[in-house]
Amino acid sequence: MSKLTELSAWLDSRLPALLAEHGVPGASVAVYAGGEIIDHAAGVLNKGTGVEADVDSLFQIGSITKIWTTTLALQLVDEGRLDLDQPVRTYLPEFKIADEDAAARITVRQLMCHTSGFEGDIFTDTGRGDDCVEKYLATLHDVPQLFAPGEMFSYNNAAFCVLGRVVEVLRGRSYNDCLAEYLFVPLGLTHAAASPYEAIRFRAALGHLTPEPGADPEPAGVWALAPSNAPAGAMLAMRPRDLVTFAAMHLRDGEGADGTRVLSAESARAMRERTVELPDLGLMGDAWGLGWSLFDWDGGAVVGHDGGTIGQSSFLRLAPEHGVAVALLTNGGNPIALYTEIVGHLLRELTGIELAVPPVPNPEAPRIDAARYVGEYSSSVADIVVSQDDDGRVWVERVPKGIFAELAKPEKTELVAMNGDTLILAEPMQGMYLPHAFVGDDGTGRALYLHTGRADRRVRA
Repeated sequence: MSKLTELSAWLDSRLPALLAEHGVPGASVAVYAGGEIIDHAAGVLNKGTGVEADVDSLFQIGSITKIWTTTLALQLVDEGRLDLDQPVRTYLPEFKIADEDAAARITVRQLMCHTSGFEGDIFTDTGRGDDCVEKYLATLHDVPQLFAPGEMFSYNNAAFCVLGRVVEVLRGRSYNDCLAEYLFVPLGLTHAAASPYEAIRFRAALGHLTPEPGADPEPAGVWALAPSNAPAGAMLAMRPRDLVTFAAMHLRDGEGADGTRVLSAESARAMRERTVELPDLGLMGDAWGLGWSLFDWDGGAVVGHDGGTIGQSSFLRLAPEHGVAVALLTNGGNPIALYTEIVGHLLRELTGIELAVPPVPNPEAPRIDAARYVGEYSSSVADIVVSQDDDGRVWVERVPKGIFAELAKPEKTELVAMNGDTLILAEPMQGMYLPHAFVGDDGTGRALYLHTGRADRRVRA
């Protein structure tokens, strides 16, 4: 029995039980190894309709789309039409944010590795037409600059919308058309959809949200985020088999299964090169390349990306030295626990690599002096207040703003010591104990940023 055959039997047996254990309505998984693909699905796509998930069902891949957007841009590099180290304004003269100096300096490369420094969670809906990304660009004129371009990492959705617009301008067609012509077709993808109008042709998963801790997930009232954010991950949906087919092209350094050259080997390898280091942020990785998150795990290097939309979570991991890719797509419940068990087992069996276990709080963590951390931090997504009570306990209160105010309630949870200037939630949020790294200095010894993947700037003591 081959290793993939053995793992296929394991998935067939374990996947349904794990969905039930972790409250995940439906999930689908695909594995690429040795030039072969196996895939399995279980559960339901929508608890409201009871439609069952199968291996051809489409799930949203969320921010994994950023790898597709980066690939589209690197194809233009291969053609000599795009230079990553040129300012964005070389290609988009109309690019404008609140800081004029930063707007003139930000490079295309900085968009790809989340170091451009401007506020990144801007989800303005600019309609459903082919011009929605173009219109979105015009809404960024008053977006604040958090730090100097290139100074540090801060996850930036808006930057990838700008990158998507660069692709549109240089190709002379919409982002969705670029996906189809330059990736779907050459890779032979048959179950991938850039919009709900295409996804409706297939069995498509609906996200599920948990109304309160401990409650069962319920069907979400909305299928997707705004089309204007498509290059960042608001729309793209596919079956896992198509996702690992795309991943396999990257494992072959840009070559499709039939020998078609989709991306140059130089560009494919450049995407996996270490570009910027990350604070201690748990699942986000240890560093970032061009698009890819980079993980330093026991047994070998791994690259990947996660995605999250409205009630849907996705995970993609590649082990380049072993030629292995694993994709897991879910539609609610506790996806982190499912990811840990499914992806962890598959990578271990195929490569010997041990998936890093998501961090958990130490019940014996000592009380700390939180004077450096206490204060208010803010972004377009939420206002965050860090406080310390008379007993020495540290608290973080998050009040969602904008579109997130409709999807989540204000939460106040305890933080405990984890590692240096990184604290961690004492109770899980959406199945994960989220690390909170306090970085920088405001000039008085207090942290300038609260970093949870995105750097939220201090606004008051």
